Amino acid sequence: MSPRSNDDAQERNPAEEAPTAPGTPGTAPTEPPGPALPAEPSAGGAGAGVNGVRGAGAEGRRETGRHRVLQLAACVLALAVAMTAGAVVLGGRGDRGTDTVSAAPELAPELLASGTLASGISALQSHLKAQPEDFGGWATLGVAYVEQARTNGDPSRYPQAQRALERSLRLRPDNDPALAGRAALAAARHEFPQALRYADRALDENAFNERALSVRIDALVELGRYKEASKAADQADSRRPGVPVFTRYAYVRELRGDVRTARRVLEQALAGATAPGDIAYVASSLGQLSWREGAYGTALTYYERALRADGTYLPALEGRARAQAANGDTAAAIAGMEEVVARFPLPGPLVVLGELYEARDGTGDRVTARDQYALVNAWTALARANGVNADLDTALAAADHGDRKAALRAARAEWERRRTVHTADALAWALHVNGRDDEALPYARRATATGYRDATFRYHRGMIEHATGHEKEARDSLSSALRLNPGFSPVGAKLAERTLRALGGAR
Repeated sequence: MSPRSNDDAQERNPAEEAPTAPGTPGTAPTEPPGPALPAEPSAGGAGAGVNGVRGAGAEGRRETGRHRVLQLAACVLALAVAMTAGAVVLGGRGDRGTDTVSAAPELAPELLASGTLASGISALQSHLKAQPEDFGGWATLGVAYVEQARTNGDPSRYPQAQRALERSLRLRPDNDPALAGRAALAAARHEFPQALRYADRALDENAFNERALSVRIDALVELGRYKEASKAADQADSRRPGVPVFTRYAYVRELRGDVRTARRVLEQALAGATAPGDIAYVASSLGQLSWREGAYGTALTYYERALRADGTYLPALEGRARAQAANGDTAAAIAGMEEVVARFPLPGPLVVLGELYEARDGTGDRVTARDQYALVNAWTALARANGVNADLDTALAAADHGDRKAALRAARAEWERRRTVHTADALAWALHVNGRDDEALPYARRATATGYRDATFRYHRGMIEHATGHEKEARDSLSSALRLNPGFSPVGAKLAERTLRALGGAR
C-alpha cells in the first residue's frame, strides 16, 4: 500500500462532499446522451453464457406572459437543483433506490447490505472517515458517484467520482476496481478512447473484472468499432456471463440488425434476473426493443413489469410514456413525461415532452413546448461545466428545436470524436436542416448501413433523399420508417406521413 502524502490530509475528502438527500430530483437513457446504450445494472442473473442460449434456440398547459416566465424560471431552478443536489436514485443502470452497488472485493459487503444507492453511499462515507486507507472503499465510492451522476443527470457527481477513484489509485496503484471505475467515469463523460484505455488496464490486472469487460464493449460501440465490440462481447460472455454482459451482447447484435437474437438474449437475461434493479433494467430494455419495432402493446407489458419491480425506474416511466404516445394515448403520455421531467429534466425527455405538447396543439401548447426545449440548453451548460461532452445531445435537440448552426457545429465535432451510426445520423440531419442535403446524404446512408432498425434514421434518410431529388428512395425510406415504428416521434411521424403522401406513396 502506498504511503499517503502530506497533502492528502489537506485535500477535499470525496467521502464528505454533498451528503445525499433522498427524494431530491436529479436522465434513458437514456441514455442516455448519445445512443441509448445498455448500462450496467447490479451484478446478477449469471448462468449459461449467451452462446449457450443461442445454441439452445431459446428464444398544463401553461398561461402566457408573466406567469409563463415565472414558471420557466422555476423549471430552470429545479434543473439546477436536480443537477447539483445529488439525487439518491439510480437511472439507466439501476436507476432507482432499490438497486444495489456492486462492492469492490476489498469492501465488506455489509456496508452496502441495505440495498439502496443512497444508504450505500452513506455507509461508504462513514466507513471511509474511519478507514481512510481503504483503497477498495474509495474505488466503490467512486463508482457509486458515477452511477448517481449517470443515472439522474447529476454531472456534479463526476468530479467527486474522479477524486475518490484517484484516491484509491494513490493508495494502491493499478487496483482493478479503481481502474474499472475510471473507465466507467470516462465512458459516462463520453471520453471513449480514455474509457477503453482504462478498461484494458483493469483487464490486464484482472481479466474477469465485470465492469471493465462491460465498459470495454461500451467504448468500442461508441467509437464505431462494431466488429471489435462483437468480439469483446463474446469474450465477456465467456468470462463473466450475466445481466451486464447479456444486455451489451444483445445491443451489439441489434446494431447489426439481428433483432431476433437481441430479443432472445434479453429474454434469457430477464428469466435469470432476481434483483429488482436487474428485472427493471432488462424488462425496460425489452420494452425499448419492442417500441422500436412498433409493438406498443408488448412494450407496455414489459414496462409495467419493470415498474412492478421498481415503481420509480426512470427508463420504464419514460418508455411507457413514449409507448402510450405511439399508441394514441396522448393524455397519459404527457402526464407520464411531465412526471419524468419534473424529477429528471434531461434532454431526451424534455424534447419528447415538447413534441407531445406540439402534437396536442392546444392553447399555449407551443409556448409550453418551447419552454422544454429551452431547458435542454440549461442541461447542456451544466453538463459541460462538469466535464461531460454533450455535443451529441446538442446536435440532436438543436437541429429540430434550437440553433441549427450550433447543431451542425456540435455534430461535426462529435463526428470527429466517434464515427457511429448515431453520430452519422445526427450529422446528416444537422446538415439537412442547414440546407446542405448533398453533403448530408452519404452520412444518412452510413447511419442505416449496419442494419440497425431505427425508424428515426430511416425518416431522416427519407427526408434527405426527398430534398436531393431521389424520390423513389425517399418513398422507400419513409414507408419503411412508418411501417417499422409509426409512432417514432410525435412531430416527425406526421411530417413523414405528409411527405410520403406528397410523393404519392402509401404506408
